[in-house]
Amino acid sequence: ESAEVIKYASNSFLATKISFINEVADLCETVGANVLDVAKAMGLDNRIGDKFLHAGPGFGGSCFPKDVKAFSVTAKKNDVELSIINAVNISNEARPIKIASKIKNRFNNKLDDIVIGILGLSFKPNTDDIRNSTSIIIANELYESGGKIKCFDPHAMTNAKNVLPNLDYCNSAYDVCKGSSALIIATEWNEFRALNLNKIKELMKNPVIFDLRNIYNKEEVSDLGIEYHGVGK
Repeated sequence: ESAEVIKYASNSFLATKISFINEVADLCETVGANVLDVAKAMGLDNRIGDKFLHAGPGFGGSCFPKDVKAFSVTAKKNDVELSIINAVNISNEARPIKIASKIKNRFNNKLDDIVIGILGLSFKPNTDDIRNSTSIIIANELYESGGKIKCFDPHAMTNAKNVLPNLDYCNSAYDVCKGSSALIIATEWNEFRALNLNKIKELMKNPVIFDLRNIYNKEEVSDLGIEYHGVGK
């Protein structure tokens, strides 16, 4: 019994840290703070630590979502209410929808003539796993709202095609940028960390970047004449 609770509790605690910093990021955007500075300062406190304090579109994959839900169900079966864990599940499920709404709001909720590029479809880099991928959720939300979605992922496109066959799957990150009005960096693959931003600006139409992993510096991107939106800054 202890071993099972340890497993659920550990993953649920890490998931809680992710959901917590994501909600802090929302506050940072509202009050003008920078979640990167906030998370760094929090991480200097060894009681907290700096792991899993990276704001973004929420956690995915097969492990965290499953374990958080299973922990909650196990408790409920034993007449125990894990209100914090329940809140983490609710917050994380709402997170990618909220991110998609932010993107739609930038275009006044009118995506019919908007070409949107998405870089990254797997739930994390270095895998082809798209289970509970926030990238997939966001892509589908924008597609269902009328956007034309172009996308690229180094390894996950075959799996993504089985789920979202109507997207435009491209051969490279730069192919995604051609004619796009918005570019979403959804998964932090290393090759997306060193993009030629000047080339992207030339390829895109009225370039806007939504950096969901905060891998670029806002000032540097903005200085190139590219509209930049990070998370929590």
